[in-house]
Amino acid sequence: MTSDLPALVRAAAAVLADAGIASPRPDAETLAAHVLGVDRLNLILPPPLPPGFAGAYAELVDRRRRREPLQHLTGRVTFRYLDLLVRPGVFVPRPETEVVAQVAIDAARGVARPLVVDLCTGAGGLALAVATEVPASRVWAIDRSREAVRLTTTNAARVGASPSVVVGDVRDPTLLGELTGRVDVVVSNPPYIPPDAVPVDPEVRDHDPELALYGGGPDGLAVPGAVIAAAARLLRPGGLLVMEHADVQGPRTRRLAAAGGAFTGVHTRPDLTGRDRMLVVTRAGTGCRGEPGAADGVGDY
Repeated sequence: MTSDLPALVRAAAAVLADAGIASPRPDAETLAAHVLGVDRLNLILPPPLPPGFAGAYAELVDRRRRREPLQHLTGRVTFRYLDLLVRPGVFVPRPETEVVAQVAIDAARGVARPLVVDLCTGAGGLALAVATEVPASRVWAIDRSREAVRLTTTNAARVGASPSVVVGDVRDPTLLGELTGRVDVVVSNPPYIPPDAVPVDPEVRDHDPELALYGGGPDGLAVPGAVIAAAARLLRPGGLLVMEHADVQGPRTRRLAAAGGAFTGVHTRPDLTGRDRMLVVTRAGTGCRGEPGAADGVGDY
């Protein structure tokens, strides 16, 4: 019997569009592929539908219509070259963070056997991107959430990486004390949302854990400030910190990094949409190597 898959996908996309989903057709196709157990959907030569497909597909489409995250429905997310597992209760890696990963990877590639620390690792996207794309690297992944640490450990085995994954609070001044002054790259996507800036998207507001969203303090920068302090302690002279933040937090994060005199080349870099989304700084001290394009002190952009 001829498959009705194309018609089902069109109907699902219409339902998702009416619900305000930003990418209704891709989401409808992804859900159909998930139910079929395939990585890619072929609608030109659609396969016969297995028994029960229509019901299972309709249930997932309805859950997506009610703004349950697509990644929670499929249990997976693509981050750079990795296929990672995701679970409710752990922050889902975002495409914009891939740019943060690239900066860390480029810096790590400039060192023979780099030591890299990912603070607030979540599902492990940043740590595992570095570990797999810079095979000589030695990577540590840290998170306060035990669920996140368990998931990162699972994802590491899934992608064939072997970072050191530990439970730890970035605000602890003794965290990774054995690595003090030895780390080549610190990378982080910490929680940074201010308490009064509740996310508009239901997928984020209702499903991402608050621990991974809200950065603490009136401006959301308590945890990012702790990341900066930890990096000042962990990095060797010339080591690099790259940290994601909100597009309105560039000036404040630069001031935090410049305040103690621990860093040079303090500047902000844009994401793929041109928004200021990451702090990049170099640890000052003997043997410091400057970051290309960055001047000493606080950057103006």
